[in-house]
Amino acid sequence: MTATTVDPEEISRFSAMAETWWDPEGPMKPLHQLTPARMRYLKAQIVRHSGRDGQGAAPLKGLSILDIGCGGGLVAEPMARLGGDVTGVDAAGDNIRAARAHAEGLGLQIDYRHDTAEALVEQGAQFDVVLALEIVEHVADVGLFVGSVAKLVRPGGLVIFSTLNRTPKAWALAVFGAERVMRWLPVGTHSHAKFVKPSELAAHFRRGGLQLEDLTGLVFSPLTGWSLNSRDLDVNYFATATRGGD
Repeated sequence: MTATTVDPEEISRFSAMAETWWDPEGPMKPLHQLTPARMRYLKAQIVRHSGRDGQGAAPLKGLSILDIGCGGGLVAEPMARLGGDVTGVDAAGDNIRAARAHAEGLGLQIDYRHDTAEALVEQGAQFDVVLALEIVEHVADVGLFVGSVAKLVRPGGLVIFSTLNRTPKAWALAVFGAERVMRWLPVGTHSHAKFVKPSELAAHFRRGGLQLEDLTGLVFSPLTGWSLNSRDLDVNYFATATRGGD
């Protein structure tokens, strides 16, 4: 029996929200607000790593990009618009159906699959860039998940995670504040115990043969919204790593 990173409770929770992915005022509103800052970081890291001109109309053309835990496609779609050859994978079939329908309505070519990271590893799939955004805090086995991601990136390729740090501040803002006070997210969306410290993620990277290249925080301000801050990793943060040539 193949080991799995899938947490059935998490899949059920996000499946129940599948029809709301593209409602900017619905449960996914925080992710919609987060998208501009996320895309600035992702584009900058991929362009830098691949030595491309980020000013062109399709700076990611020719790059195969995997978005694991793609949900309704909030990142997969802009990646495709930047020219990437995008595959979106999610363990919740309802999410994949919602993502396919939205992309087809816009004429975007994205390979959406109802699958898991470890299943792709068994299939021998590999990509130039692998994204794992806001997912590692929802999986059942962090070590297995990161190890699977490491196998899915080609030698010389790039891996980008984003997640939540396991700090009191993260609990106060991302759990108590976002879920119970502001009601930006349904109560129970996050478990503070499953948040991952940067040092822990870096250790998993090393075990998977990945080299940590960058840590950058995502900081929210009621006045200016989301911004990138390389010194503030207390709540949300990005972690970028590379896989050495085999």
